[in-house]
Amino acid sequence: MRIVIDTNVIASGIFFGGKPRELLKLVYGQKIEAYISHEILNEYCETLEELKKRYPTKSVNLPLTEITSRCHWIETSSSVNICRDPDDDKFIECAIDARCIYVVSGDKDLLSLGRYKNVEIVTVNDFFEKHWNK
Repeated sequence: MRIVIDTNVIASGIFFGGKPRELLKLVYGQKIEAYISHEILNEYCETLEELKKRYPTKSVNLPLTEITSRCHWIETSSSVNICRDPDDDKFIECAIDARCIYVVSGDKDLLSLGRYKNVEIVTVNDFFEKHWNK
């Protein structure tokens, strides 16, 4: 199963646990194929640096490098202008070019789309409840 994971899910999984961490463990265990672009990785890194400053005593059980080492890298060629927040378009571009089924997100701007072309945009909980029956 091919997915793209939004930054908020990565950050929640690394810093707080719960279902986002379960999803990251599936990626780490290579049970799910996650795709990223350099643009997405840059956003992951910037966000995590901000969170480290905000939560300096918080321990990280699953480092970003461990997660991204299990992801598939892609150079995107698609260009979409569909999201209310143009910064979110990169997740859909990556999903289209990698032929992913889902973008897993907690971002209301992305989630409000529901679907774009063949890509469904779902929350982590929806992903587990409706789409991951393992």
